[in-house]
Amino acid sequence: MSLKSLLAEGLLRPHRTSRREVADLLRLVDRDLADAAVTKISADRRFATAYNGALQLATVVLHAGGYRTERMGHHRITFQVLPEIMGKETESHGGYFDLCRSKRNITDYDRAGQISEKEAEEILKQARDFKRDVLRWLKKRHPALVQENQDR
Repeated sequence: MSLKSLLAEGLLRPHRTSRREVADLLRLVDRDLADAAVTKISADRRFATAYNGALQLATVVLHAGGYRTERMGHHRITFQVLPEIMGKETESHGGYFDLCRSKRNITDYDRAGQISEKEAEEILKQARDFKRDVLRWLKKRHPALVQENQDR
């Protein structure tokens, strides 16, 4: 679905973000990616925590693009619109994290022990790569939203 159709259906609404909102979301990302790297917790929790970091990064993109989700399905929509806002090269990020959304739902709501250590490591790597790409995009497309110390 396009941004235009999501707006028409009321699944997105216009949003004006701020430097502070972006900084706050990036601090959540930093916390989640650091927590997801703690190997003493279960692979399930590490996976879900890294997923949340990726979701917050996608939310930064959505907000910087001038939108906010409305109603149910916000995780799916947030990842779905990445290519339209950031560019086609982000389709792989959106697709990967949307697949992870389903696994995260199972491990959060249905069954423990469904995530392997390899999957937990992979999503953490993908989230770190996505963070690098989001920060580059912000600096290029929305430099007013980036604080000088947001290179981490």
